[in-house]
Amino acid sequence: MLITLLILAVSAAFFMSGKVRSDLVALCALVALLVFQILTPEEALAGFSNPVVVMMVGLFVVGGAIFQTGLAKMISSQLLRLAGRSELRLFLLVMVATSAIGAFVSNTGTVALMLPIVVSLAHNAGANPRRLLMPLAFAGSMGGMMTLIGTPPNLIIQDVLTHAGHEPLSFFSFLPVGILCVATGTVVLLPLTKWFLSRKQKESDTSSTGKSLGELVQEYGLSHNLFRLQAGTGTAIDGQTIAGLDVRRRYGLNILEVRRGEVAQHRFLKTVTQRLASADTVVKTGDVLYVQGEAGDVDRFVSDYRLTLMDGHTTEEAAGGSHSLDFYDIGIAEIVLMPSSDLINRRVKEAGFRDKFNVNVLGIRRKKEYLLQDLGRERMHSGDVLLVQGTWQDIARLSREDGNWVVLGQPLKEAAKVTLDYKAPVAALIMLLMVGMMVFDFIPVAPVTAVIIAALLMVLTGCFRNVEAAYKTINWETIMLFAGMLPMSTALEKTGASQYISDTLVSGLGTYGPLVLMAGIYFTTSLITMFISNTVTAVLMAPIALHSALQIGVSPVPFLFAVTVAASMCFASPFSTPPNALVMPAGQYTFMDYIKVGLPLQIIMGIVMVFALPLLFPFR
Repeated sequence: MLITLLILAVSAAFFMSGKVRSDLVALCALVALLVFQILTPEEALAGFSNPVVVMMVGLFVVGGAIFQTGLAKMISSQLLRLAGRSELRLFLLVMVATSAIGAFVSNTGTVALMLPIVVSLAHNAGANPRRLLMPLAFAGSMGGMMTLIGTPPNLIIQDVLTHAGHEPLSFFSFLPVGILCVATGTVVLLPLTKWFLSRKQKESDTSSTGKSLGELVQEYGLSHNLFRLQAGTGTAIDGQTIAGLDVRRRYGLNILEVRRGEVAQHRFLKTVTQRLASADTVVKTGDVLYVQGEAGDVDRFVSDYRLTLMDGHTTEEAAGGSHSLDFYDIGIAEIVLMPSSDLINRRVKEAGFRDKFNVNVLGIRRKKEYLLQDLGRERMHSGDVLLVQGTWQDIARLSREDGNWVVLGQPLKEAAKVTLDYKAPVAALIMLLMVGMMVFDFIPVAPVTAVIIAALLMVLTGCFRNVEAAYKTINWETIMLFAGMLPMSTALEKTGASQYISDTLVSGLGTYGPLVLMAGIYFTTSLITMFISNTVTAVLMAPIALHSALQIGVSPVPFLFAVTVAASMCFASPFSTPPNALVMPAGQYTFMDYIKVGLPLQIIMGIVMVFALPLLFPFR
């Protein structure tokens, strides 16, 4: 028992110091429990197969898809209309919306769904995400107190109460307690987040020389004189290749891209395929050609081949879109020619960019001059910056050819920011399906199964560019932290440490009356749940609370409510509940951030509940 408590104390000290990564601390604690033979290898590694940990992995993928498809931005823009740009209204909106969802969906699922939306909401409003993400996690736990199914400890005290022969609690018996939790949390968190979480997040590590895709489009004027031509039914262009059309010589035009909308069995599952306008690209009926050139030349091309000139107010998907280049599959990047390059003084068409690397040269920046017309005949100079266009895979290949040029910025990181917005309806449907499977009991699917199904569907339906992009959304530090600390609860139970602490504290307070005894049970539960899961804590403490109440002849209901509230309202540690762990990487929080904000809230919540519970559920 002493060794277990010592390992726990040392781990807590390292967590608070912040000098060692939290996942390494958790794994070192796990190894220590193994070395001292407190846990068997099976018990120690059980955390990695725990349904909650697997669920967290899946939820990271689901949240990443909500971001990648632009669904988070769409929802946040709607919420932004309600909140405006007031940080106070944003804060209140996050607290109310999250707690309302958390009443019916698991707190882990609630926070995972709201996390990308809140991050997008904060960025759109110019607010600091750090001030919203920790309250988001806490509100998910508070909302769980509103209904019987909101959190596992609620079901545990219901089971203990009914097995003891008492009347079962109704679905909304918890509602007054939940509302009080949310109200207390909102009032307390408003000043605490302002005092302790106002530090700006570190900027993501992007190159100072890098430009966004939008900045490149604007700088080179790619959207100027950009026309979209559709090959409708009866067009003379159907079946012809780009080389056969010879539009650059005959019309002075540059075909930048061929876009093909592909509909599966239902329009809802529409995908958009972008093809680089290479010489052997075959144009088909329904394709949309993105063409750059003068209006008069475009009119001649349209007339000769019976094409449809699409105006700037429609896209190939639906009315209401914008007339611009998108970068789903095809991207652009700048490369600067080195003084030792073999391409110096050679013409662009002789360099073989299209043949060797399958990329087009769209423009040349030479000092302050931009060359955009008749580039094939232009000779390249040392220091020229070439704007190239190709698939993202081909642009990645360019980065490895460092002898002749250097790729400026980090184009692949920019590519990762491009949202697959045509997949937003698919992501929304999958998200609603996941929530439905979690909420409705008549669907015989466990929450972890629902999350795994949703994560797989997000990948299989193309809400990510590839499987690697899905893996990158998982924050393994958080997963290792949580999985590494879960076996600590087994160690505390196995060595009798939890039982010893509980019995000692409760037995010493029984003679001081029901209020003091209930307060002792509440804060004992609150202390234990900082180190082991709230479900295990509730299982451990609920029978003790029941027997303690019966021994002094009072109603066990307020005592059992004290257990479930204390077990669920744990805010002082990132690994005490999955929601706390989920927001840790996104908010760039340290262990001390949870201590500064969560510990005062946890204490104040306890004081409020100790006095409120006897009023809501009298002792006699």
